[in-house]
Amino acid sequence: MAEVLVYVDHLDGVVRKPTLELLTLARRIGDPVAVALGAGAADTAAALAEHGAVKVLTADAPEFADYLVVPKVDALQAAYGAVSPVAVLVPSSAEGKEIAARLAVRIGSGIITDATDLEAGEEGPVATQSAFAASFTTKSRVSRGTPVITVKPNSAPVEASPAAGTVEALPVSFGESATGTKVVSRTARESTGRPELTEAAIVVSGGRGVNGAENFHIIEALADSLGAAVGASRAAVDAGWYPHSNQVGQTGKSVSPQLYIANGISGAIQHRAGMQTSKTIVAVNKDAEAPIFDLVDYGIVGDLFHVVPQLTEEITTRKG
Repeated sequence: MAEVLVYVDHLDGVVRKPTLELLTLARRIGDPVAVALGAGAADTAAALAEHGAVKVLTADAPEFADYLVVPKVDALQAAYGAVSPVAVLVPSSAEGKEIAARLAVRIGSGIITDATDLEAGEEGPVATQSAFAASFTTKSRVSRGTPVITVKPNSAPVEASPAAGTVEALPVSFGESATGTKVVSRTARESTGRPELTEAAIVVSGGRGVNGAENFHIIEALADSLGAAVGASRAAVDAGWYPHSNQVGQTGKSVSPQLYIANGISGAIQHRAGMQTSKTIVAVNKDAEAPIFDLVDYGIVGDLFHVVPQLTEEITTRKG
């Protein structure tokens, strides 16, 4: 069976969920061959094998940590040359999309970004995407070269499918440009204890209707009762009520959780573009004519300051 390269997103050997989702999709079109780079790369093998990787190519070098992106592109290109895959799958993070784009240019292939599904086709893999601020769904395939495809988190289930997971060292030669941009310092992100926004199965967001930073604790309480991530609309972020890193929308982060709860968010196209592919959407808004209600699966017309605390209390009671 043809092989599919899967770029592994991991932290010191702990494989992140979007990579396991990629392995599920990769098995639809071939045998997954995982590429793990940097510190702890070899430690990823067990998890990758459990989820279908027939082979794990690993490489570790200071360049992966000390310099930006290009060393990883060099390594992925080396893996591409060694495997000759039918497709290359990369998680659709900011870094992942840059790696994918650079690789596509180097190997002379087409690229598809932010895919939400993948299936085998007679002329190559067919990817599903959302277009025009998620107003349309398209199916696309690359017509030249080996498809390089980035996939949004939460686009596929994580399914165990034990495979050999044979570990092989990947020889990598770094080009001159690999050391062109050096990382000079790092600051650890302060942990909130909540899931990462783009990977969360549930996202609870607040907008202009929250009416101030001091009221976002209402949104956070609901999120914590559900084990969810917290998001914010552009209006709330621009007003300084919540960090820009939590913005959901066309100019923020794109999310596709199983459940998205929008509180005090009108549903402008900018916000819809970042969350419209969510599986189930619930909105709380006191304006019955708010555009968000055209999109939702369930809508509550009411004041979020009354509705959300009651919802949080009910969830907490049922869990208790």
